[in-house]
Amino acid sequence: MSHADRIDVHHHVVPPHYAAWLNDKGIRPGGVAVPDWSPKAALNLMDDTRVRAAILSVSTPGVWLGDAIEAERWAREVNEYGAQVAADHPGRFGFFATLTLPDVGTAIKTADHAFDHLDADGVVLLANNEGRYLGDPGFDPLLRYLNERRAVVFIHPGELPAEPVPGIPAFTADFLLDTTRTAISLIMSGALDRYPGIRFILAHAGGFVPYIADRILLTMLRDESKLSQARMLLNRERAREKRIDLIRRFYFDVALSSTRAALPSLLAVADPTHILYGSDYPFAPVPAVKYMAKEFESYPFDGDLRTLIDHGNARPLFPRFFTA
Repeated sequence: MSHADRIDVHHHVVPPHYAAWLNDKGIRPGGVAVPDWSPKAALNLMDDTRVRAAILSVSTPGVWLGDAIEAERWAREVNEYGAQVAADHPGRFGFFATLTLPDVGTAIKTADHAFDHLDADGVVLLANNEGRYLGDPGFDPLLRYLNERRAVVFIHPGELPAEPVPGIPAFTADFLLDTTRTAISLIMSGALDRYPGIRFILAHAGGFVPYIADRILLTMLRDESKLSQARMLLNRERAREKRIDLIRRFYFDVALSSTRAALPSLLAVADPTHILYGSDYPFAPVPAVKYMAKEFESYPFDGDLRTLIDHGNARPLFPRFFTA
């Protein structure tokens, strides 16, 4: 194996002006302080953990805090910052463009600019936007546009549209539920079928999606047929596989999920060619990133699956890192 062969699809950029803006607003993303980030520190960690390239993304809360003009300005600023970092370090960084949901019209305009002028590798969308999940019909125009662009869409969780539990940071469990809710929303709304050109990446091994895959199946069957018909369909493996295949369309990163507790559920459900490496740096601090990397390296994967997760599965999504 080469020293640096991983593509990290879950690496957060924190532009300094953006960090100051969040701090001025008193925002603690996921219940933690806004971390520092710099290209130098990121590259040092990448070299230590065999990461060849990282796709930068802004984490929750993104840029929408209720003001459309402010959101558009900040989206342009953070996207230009990410593009500049990628340009300054060719072959080491790419970036997912931040959009302005729930403002759909500006989100499409922002994505268009990012793809055509900033060389974005895809977009990052929060799982819920003012309590609306991505299968909401109001987001169809954006999904239609992203389908036409055959975009890579990185779905990152945000704060649940509910009161937090005192003493439990949102990243501990709420983030996982937020991702799960939006994945089910995309399935049940039919959006996953209507927009097959979008490559959706679910953060943190898809939250609870792999673990509750059969519950999702039962929900689909409940809405499709009477109970007796559902029982009959459940006994037909082909019918089950057809519905599980919807879940297998998602890509999953292993950020903060590359452990012996989390990986078996993911490997039982995910298409093995749809699993990607991720770190969650710098919201996951350096010791946590290194710990998860060691857990990943010690896991007994079958065949060449480790190599696929490291970089092979990223090749069709991010071809710029594989050009000669």
